[in-house]
Amino acid sequence: MDKSDKIYIAGHRGMVGSAVVRKLQAEGYDNLVLRTRKELDLQNQAAVTEFFDTERPDMVIFAAARVGGINDNMLHKAEFLMENLKIQCNVIENAYRIGVKKFCFMGSSCIYPREAPQPIREDSLLTGALEPTNEGYALAKICGYKQCFYYSQQYDFNTISVMPCNLYGTNDHFDLEKSHVLSALVRRFCDAVDEGAESVTVWGSGRPRREFLHVDDMASAVFFLMQNHDDPKFINVGSGADVSIKELAEKIASAAGFTGEIVWDTSKPDGMMLKCMDVSKLFKLGWRPEVSLDQGIEKTIAEYRELKKNGNANR
Repeated sequence: MDKSDKIYIAGHRGMVGSAVVRKLQAEGYDNLVLRTRKELDLQNQAAVTEFFDTERPDMVIFAAARVGGINDNMLHKAEFLMENLKIQCNVIENAYRIGVKKFCFMGSSCIYPREAPQPIREDSLLTGALEPTNEGYALAKICGYKQCFYYSQQYDFNTISVMPCNLYGTNDHFDLEKSHVLSALVRRFCDAVDEGAESVTVWGSGRPRREFLHVDDMASAVFFLMQNHDDPKFINVGSGADVSIKELAEKIASAAGFTGEIVWDTSKPDGMMLKCMDVSKLFKLGWRPEVSLDQGIEKTIAEYRELKKNGNANR
């Protein structure tokens, strides 16, 4: 990857895409191609074709997707499947068609079977049934990866695919209908402190364990892999350590200053009980995360409180 390369970041206003933009700019990469959803609808095949014909980027980092938390995924499986399939197919096909030098596909740890052995190795893909609560999104991401991999095999298209663990941080959603677990908990506990609430109710049992990575570390990993990795087989990206949702809630409550009771609503689904990825392949290449979970929680709380102060809590 050269600083003269024209790099298109699809989904640059999202959590991951915006972090990638910040990382590239910090490293001196200024020839970035960015389009908002209003400027370019990635579900529109004709519009995407025209965009690639006009801009002809050298590199593509694909971070565009419809994403959401467990409730959003359960309620809108069809949309999560179809919207992501359309977006992926349009961008991957056109990137190949114009001869992009390198394409980075952003997947998700949701691709793995619900009962995958822990920590989850890359070769666990398609060895069992998916987690039902986010199956639509997971199927779309599997298809996106396979499209990249097949194009690499058949047409010598230079692609890499990364499968991140649970991400959080700057520019994540805090809307409780769409947010992921860490950001949702940050909002709940910060709001409880502001409102003087005596208790906070959290979905599930608190027993599931999850691996978390700050989005700035994710951007760092993407930058590293774009420079040092050319294998079309996907690679896990994570911290290599997990924490129970109960432990996570307690950490966030403490950092937010909440001293009341945490109530677990066990009538609500837990999702996968265990989801920690084997990141030995990535670590052997020489990359390591830098933001600890405690540091990331503190930063996310500060960012939410700033958004709330400015009236932007539902972004």
